Amino acid sequence: MSIMTIVSPPDEVRETALTEALSERYLAYALSTITARSLPDVRDGLKPVHRRLLYAMQQLRLNPDQGFKKCARVVGDVIGKFHPHGDQAVYDALVRLAQSFAARYPLVDGQGNFGNIDGDNAAAMRYTEARLTEVAEALLDGIAEDTVDFRETYDGEESEPIVLPAAFPNLLANGATGIAVGMATSIPPHNAGELCDALLHLIKFPKARTAKLVEFVPGPDFPTGGVLVEPAENVIEAYATGRGSFRLRARWEIEKQGRGQYQIVVTEVPYQVQKARLVEKIAELVESRKLTMLADVRDESADEVRIVLEPKNRSVDAAMLMETLFRLTDLEVRIALNLNVLDRHNTPRVMGLRDALSAFLEHRLDVLVRQTKFRLEKAERRLEVLDGYLIAFLNLDEVIRIIREEDEPKRTLMDAFELSDVQAEAVLNLRLRALRRLEEEGIRQEHADLKEQRKVLKALLKDKKKRWQAIAAEIRSTRDNFGKKTALGRRRTELGSPPSAEIVPFEAMVEKEDITVICSEKGWIRAVKGHVEANVDTRYKEGDRGRFWIHAETTDRLVLFGTNGRFYTITCDKIPIGRGNGDPVRLMVELGTEDDVVDLFVHVPNRTLLVGASDGRGFLVKEDLVLAQTRSGKQVLNVPRGVEAHVCTTVPEGADSVAVVGENRKLIVFPLSELSTMARGRGVLLQRYKDGGLSDAVVFRLADGLSWRSGDRTRTEGDLTAWTGKRAQAGRIAPKGFPRSNRFA
Repeated sequence: MSIMTIVSPPDEVRETALTEALSERYLAYALSTITARSLPDVRDGLKPVHRRLLYAMQQLRLNPDQGFKKCARVVGDVIGKFHPHGDQAVYDALVRLAQSFAARYPLVDGQGNFGNIDGDNAAAMRYTEARLTEVAEALLDGIAEDTVDFRETYDGEESEPIVLPAAFPNLLANGATGIAVGMATSIPPHNAGELCDALLHLIKFPKARTAKLVEFVPGPDFPTGGVLVEPAENVIEAYATGRGSFRLRARWEIEKQGRGQYQIVVTEVPYQVQKARLVEKIAELVESRKLTMLADVRDESADEVRIVLEPKNRSVDAAMLMETLFRLTDLEVRIALNLNVLDRHNTPRVMGLRDALSAFLEHRLDVLVRQTKFRLEKAERRLEVLDGYLIAFLNLDEVIRIIREEDEPKRTLMDAFELSDVQAEAVLNLRLRALRRLEEEGIRQEHADLKEQRKVLKALLKDKKKRWQAIAAEIRSTRDNFGKKTALGRRRTELGSPPSAEIVPFEAMVEKEDITVICSEKGWIRAVKGHVEANVDTRYKEGDRGRFWIHAETTDRLVLFGTNGRFYTITCDKIPIGRGNGDPVRLMVELGTEDDVVDLFVHVPNRTLLVGASDGRGFLVKEDLVLAQTRSGKQVLNVPRGVEAHVCTTVPEGADSVAVVGENRKLIVFPLSELSTMARGRGVLLQRYKDGGLSDAVVFRLADGLSWRSGDRTRTEGDLTAWTGKRAQAGRIAPKGFPRSNRFA
């Protein structure tokens, strides 16, 4: 086991196992990432960087009714006082809080270029300005009244709130996303008015079930609108467990143009989809003929989103066209729900909708109790001072005499009128103008008001029912300010129903065209339109010549088998069509410079292949299993150093025998049943060699005989008794007339 030396205090050195030291430090890093960076707090819905941004802006007095300040000033204060991280990361967080298309209820009011829905970045922080919004003000409301705990900042010179009072249900209203170590969170935004209704119901019925709460919160409400088409039962399940997803579609409408012509206009795109990239994707589908029903796409957006889709002709069904687009593009997306948050004890938990709402209410109850105690103590202190003032007014002449004549007027006042230290100090600090009769009446009125306030506050602390009534009143106020009746709170995402129409398969929507794929010996590939036969007029690069000549369609997939034993997949629509030399195969797949192409053919589902290497080993493999999803291909036949893949041949229907010929011209025929079907490996020995290796193999039906090409003719050997044996035998010399190339084709 490795040992590393750890220096603790200056004069202490201890030896610790490397694994233990790494585990300890990685655990500390992981906890820091989870609790201090990536996961939001269930109470205010904020991560530390966002909380520090809002608090710093309040300290700068950037209230909604005040002027703007440069974002650079805000970022400077944040990283200097509270958040010692990179300025660009802090600015990016500030920008997101100000983007109306990213935040359902923006917490920052931005002035300047803060990016757009096309994915363009915001201007530099020295050009933009910001201040708080009313929603942010609600989150900070009461922070100066001892409603939350504070802690020292990283340098101990300032203090910062651990959590905000949060009179607004920010966690669910604005949502959050984050990736920590070993866990992540993804919370879509919701409608604040609906959340307030659910909170009020939960106050009245604390044991309400999730299904009932979903009646008030039927689904997310995204800032960019769209149509939610997730089944109701899936929504309930997601909110009950805290995990799930929501299916969101773009909003679209049909514009009539006369004479039966029409165009489709997309007016809202799904949440977090970049509009410019979406239009590019649709244009690519049109250009590659994968969307034959669509003639053109245009982005006519100004302040509002307007993407125009022109159908091929007026007979195209608009609903069918849109269903195809929903399937192929980000006009339909799935928004994940992973309600993983930090609870009040700073512990990460996955909560359901009911748990998250209950945690918010508990936080508001704590805030109310602390605020009430703070106000009660403040009222008590003020009443004590006012009591001293009233005593002074009742004995004004004596008070004046004591102040003028006594050496220690404070002590004399305390003894003469039984005043406290605070009262005596307040009387001594009274200004002469405060001795007016009118001022005395004002003090008496303030005294009466504070006594009534004290009575109310004490009653609130004693009665839990009254506290919940006060919280309900606060929530109603939030609903009035940010609910559905306001422009900001109006629901933007429509609640639709899941599509039930039968959709034509994608393959039927793609325009097919016959092509002939030509690949040269040096690996240059191209295609020509139509099915044409090989001819001597086809031109190649100097020193190159034809090798593969394949009839296919533009929708087909080609399978390439290399000498390295890997299979690669090439879609025909990626192959250049027309005259010229084409493109090198190595630009399409990651074929090594020392590797060569063994075979190239059109993929046929459910077919079986026989693959073999130069050392005489091979096996059967299902063709569906060799399709590769990446340019690096899929390793199927394992070839050791010095060995190359030599054979890839199909297994015809009804075939029962295998013929293998070596470089030594010996031929062996054995039953197909002696070969096993594998997904990957070296396989079994097909033919044994003393010198040389495998040259070719073919699978055939024994009753039909073994055929091979010899020049322009095809020859068939019917009696194969002399060459029939068992797998892994050496075999006999091939029949007379067998090609000198030792190849069957």
